[in-house]
Amino acid sequence: MRQQIDALLDENTDAQVARIINEQEMRTGAGESFDTASIKRVRYSAKIKSLKEQLLDGGWLTVKQVSARLGLSRSSICKLHLQGKLPGRMCNDHGQWLYWLPEATSNILFDKPLCVSSTAGDAL
Repeated sequence: MRQQIDALLDENTDAQVARIINEQEMRTGAGESFDTASIKRVRYSAKIKSLKEQLLDGGWLTVKQVSARLGLSRSSICKLHLQGKLPGRMCNDHGQWLYWLPEATSNILFDKPLCVSSTAGDAL
């Protein structure tokens, strides 16, 4: 059971894992249906990382981190995501999103190169 939960958490939130396991008619040790809390208990006892933890370990970023790196507001980040310019995915059952920054963010995100400005003429 723990191995199956671990594998499902590679792509699913706790609630999604509970739904999938319940559809397979599996039950907890107490004979009950799985819910988000029971998946969390299994994760905690088996030291299994949540989907969010796995994505963060893999380099995905929170909206705060993207904002800090690109100097963009939360709404600008959401707009870029909706335009298909910034990959993102929901990472938990609370509606929190994580984003993947492409290697070259300039042309992909803004349709023009990012410029470095300086008050010292040509100095960088």
